[in-house]
This record gives sequence, structure tokens and C-alpha cells, in this order.
Amino acid sequence: MQVDAALVRQLAELLDENKLTEIEVQDGERRIRVARTVTVAAQAAPAAAATAVAPLAVPAVAEAPGASDNANAIKSPMVGTVYLSSEPGAKPFAGVGDTVSEGQTLVIIEAMKVMNPILATKSGKVSRVCVQNGQPVEYDQPLIVIE
Repeated sequence: MQVDAALVRQLAELLDENKLTEIEVQDGERRIRVARTVTVAAQAAPAAAATAVAPLAVPAVAEAPGASDNANAIKSPMVGTVYLSSEPGAKPFAGVGDTVSEGQTLVIIEAMKVMNPILATKSGKVSRVCVQNGQPVEYDQPLIVIE
């Protein structure tokens, strides 16, 4: 049996969007079930975990290469396929060295057959494009860095 990766991705997105723990779809003889494990113990003591982890996380972020890029990055708000232009062969919305304005479309992410424009959250100059046209992207993945 061959697994339909696109369908599995769509089901995973539905889990996230609707805050579900499990979803199952049956089509004839094919049945796909996507489930997420929920850790109850982690929710029992969130304050203790936050105070123990926070001091360790700060130096790691400060020393990480490209940390300043990550702070200025426009990140993907969803899982999908990224497009750098409005249609194949068209000029990209934004490229390295371009000046962009807050609210300007930077890329489009297709998720579940819906085109979602991703807008600049601030004005500035594009210092890096982190993705390629037609590339699958994950939630919170850096797309474009604006300085």
C-alpha cells in the first residue's frame, strides 16, 4: 500500500488547526489515522520547568550562529508549499537587497489548496531568502530575513 503524503500532511494540519489529538479517514479499503501524543505530566508543573530551562536557553540562543537572522526572520505560520512569486515565471515578491514595506506580500504559502499571502511584519531591506520556490515548508520555518 502506498501512503499519500499530501493527505497525511493535510490531516496533520487539521489536527493543529482544530487542536485535535487524533483524526481518522477511511476511503474504501484505505484507512489513515493520524494521532498526536499528549503529555499530561508536562502540564502539571509548567512553572518549575520554565524556571529551570530559561537560564540555560538564553546563552545557547545568544551564541548560536545566525541568531540575529532568526530574530529578524519572517517565519512560516503554517505547513505548506512556498511560492516566491504570484505565478510561474513572474518576478519574485521580494529578493535579496530589495526594500520592503510593512504589510507587503513577501511569499505565498499554499496549504490545503488555499493560497495564503505572507506579509512583512516590518519595513526594511531583505538580507536573505531562506527558501526556494515550490519548496515544502514547516510551521515556524524562517522564510525571509529583513534587516
